[in-house]
Amino acid sequence: MRLFKSITLVFFTSLPLFLASCGSKPDDRTSQMVVSVRDQKMLLVKNGKPIKAYPISTSKFGLGSQNGSNRTPLGNHVIAKKIGGGAPKGAVFKSRRRTGAIVKPNTPGRDPIVTRILWLSGRDSHNRNTFGRCVYIHGTPAEHKIGSPASYGCIRMKSNDVIDLYRRVGVGSGVKIIRGSLDTIKAGRTYYARNGGKLRANATRW
Repeated sequence: MRLFKSITLVFFTSLPLFLASCGSKPDDRTSQMVVSVRDQKMLLVKNGKPIKAYPISTSKFGLGSQNGSNRTPLGNHVIAKKIGGGAPKGAVFKSRRRTGAIVKPNTPGRDPIVTRILWLSGRDSHNRNTFGRCVYIHGTPAEHKIGSPASYGCIRMKSNDVIDLYRRVGVGSGVKIIRGSLDTIKAGRTYYARNGGKLRANATRW
């Protein structure tokens, strides 16, 4: 009986740790995403080294942090919340909750938030309202528009790409949105050099 109680105590004591280890990273301060508005690319950087880049889409209304502007905010941010882990590709979200609908890429007339949501929180004085503005990194079914500004303030990604990014980063990961090219930062120059230069990278949508 004592042995059973001991085993039970160990099991329930270890359960929260086990559940935390089964999910995506709960807190990650070593990863950073750099979003280039000029290149319409996002570079994932880990401990200062470039890991992977993704084509993205920023706002078609331009840049800014004003409430109601539908613009993409520049500057330093962090991932405040991760939503949608385990949802199928194309799963539709409304007010950050699944509706039950699933939309295939490039479905005519449909432009909801799909697949995954990484909710951003601003860290600069001018973008402190980013979280309240509900600016996300998220999947979009309008994948044919990825690579050019087309969003309403968020950073859009293809569903396969946002699923991949979601599993690589955690709450607390940094997101820096810059106006210029990725080749203005060291990690970006390294990535372009490894992948045959900026023009080739753009052509192949690495």
